Amino acid sequence: MLRRTFINKFSISLSIGSLFPFNSFSRNTFNLNYAPHLGMFKNTVGDDPIDQINYMADLGFRAFEDNGMSSRSIALQNKISKTLENRGMKMGVFVAHKIYWDKPNLSSGDDDYKNEFLNYIKTSVEVAKRVNAKWMTVVPGHLDLRKDMSYQTSNVIETLKIASDILEPHGLVMVLEPLNFRDHPGLFLTKSPQAFQICRAVDSPSCKILFDIYHQQIQEGNLIPNIDNTWDEIAYFQIGDNPGRKEPTTGEINYKNVFKFIYEKGYDGILGMEHGKSMQGEEGEKALVDAYLKSDSF
Repeated sequence: MLRRTFINKFSISLSIGSLFPFNSFSRNTFNLNYAPHLGMFKNTVGDDPIDQINYMADLGFRAFEDNGMSSRSIALQNKISKTLENRGMKMGVFVAHKIYWDKPNLSSGDDDYKNEFLNYIKTSVEVAKRVNAKWMTVVPGHLDLRKDMSYQTSNVIETLKIASDILEPHGLVMVLEPLNFRDHPGLFLTKSPQAFQICRAVDSPSCKILFDIYHQQIQEGNLIPNIDNTWDEIAYFQIGDNPGRKEPTTGEINYKNVFKFIYEKGYDGILGMEHGKSMQGEEGEKALVDAYLKSDSF
């Protein structure tokens, strides 16, 4: 269903203000660049990706992320890019490569895994150019339980240095995402200090940290001090409350304080909304936006 059709249909019986009591269709509603993903508002506007992105822009969101962008058709990638450009929205991360959840790849030092990863990085350069993206997510994969951690770290750093050489001429950045032990047991990269150490060793503007607040609340807590300590290597944030991995205000994280800290540090990048919704249907979509308005009101 087209956005215009949707709005005309419902304006017959209900005003936009009564459907959405917050300032739904204004720009620059939020202090920070929160980035929804496809599916977050499909109950309101339907399944069409372009309708969804336009609706995100109408709500005041200034960014968009799509983990699965690499797998979408070139035609759809081009349409998404044009829509983002027309609506003044930034493109967030997409996943750059195949992630190995249950076997070592980059940590192993195996040449086949290394070359496979680097080929994905080369392909991702073309995707990034097509959709005007700057950042791409990298997860180094599973631990190699037969190797000392220091050898594994050296293997990862070596591969990431080569990947950085591929990305740097294009001004692109891979962001390393530490993931928590509960949702993803056995992975090599789990903590923000570990990611910081690796980025410092790679020593490239094309290798930075994706600080996922949900994952790091579970893995290490102490969120604001850890964000502060790793700040110089952070290029991207993702969001999700804990427990539940839903929108802010549904769990234990004081997102208003976390967002305020990030804002006052001068961050002008993107914060990906990589979480679900605590309620179903259109009411759940309204509740999601209300939660962001509340958490952003600092």
